[in-house]
Amino acid sequence: MFATSRQSLKQLISVSIVAVLSIGVIVVLQLPLLKELANKAQTDSVADLNKDLESERIRLTVLQKLPSFGFRNIIADYTFINFAPYFGDDEARAKTGYALSPEYFEVIINRDPYFLDAYRFLSSSTTLYAGMPERTVALMEKGLKSLSPQVPKNSYYIWRYKGTDELLFLGDSQAARQSFETAGKWADTYSDKDSKYISQLSYQTAQFLAKNPNSKSAQVSAWSLVLNNAFDDRVRKIAISRIQALGGKVSITPDGQLKVQPPKKD
Repeated sequence: MFATSRQSLKQLISVSIVAVLSIGVIVVLQLPLLKELANKAQTDSVADLNKDLESERIRLTVLQKLPSFGFRNIIADYTFINFAPYFGDDEARAKTGYALSPEYFEVIINRDPYFLDAYRFLSSSTTLYAGMPERTVALMEKGLKSLSPQVPKNSYYIWRYKGTDELLFLGDSQAARQSFETAGKWADTYSDKDSKYISQLSYQTAQFLAKNPNSKSAQVSAWSLVLNNAFDDRVRKIAISRIQALGGKVSITPDGQLKVQPPKKD
């Protein structure tokens, strides 16, 4: 039995090493592409860029239908790594927009719904940049069907992302309240301090919405989540301006952390 366990462990380690090496190779291969894309965006016409986008759309469609052969996670990682230069190419996106963002995440979530970090990028790129909150929520709902409170770890964040999109961009306070309540229930299954705080915060937001569907405090709480998860200055500026417009305040603590104060009146 011990020998069998050792053999299984060796196989698991071997598979893990192959996966890590595969992802490492992909990252190295992507570095020259990032520089190439930056140069192309400055010189290519919109027509040329649109041709490239159509080719990329076809490639994503192929990835969507491609048999995984047991490498579902690697396909998801590969797609996410390819999303990075697409999203980060500001010059090209200024000319063509971000409409392909949800297509990347369609592949990623279908292949690996447990890829927690992907949901964070999905929300910002597809909702705030591509202007498709309905698609964001639909993809999250699809992924959540495969998840549970403990798998993946801290999966309650996905319910918070979903609730934020429903409240701020779809105007569906009822759906948002249910999402935040579920986030609180899932976070309750953990014993660590951070999870307990998230549980309390989620329940509080749901309570605000139950009393007042147009609650400013609930909206500030949701924008705070956007602010804390922002990965560029544009999103941070949007979040801060919306918080301030709702009567909230944003300040920086002595240790460099952002602090959000709710509005005095709801």
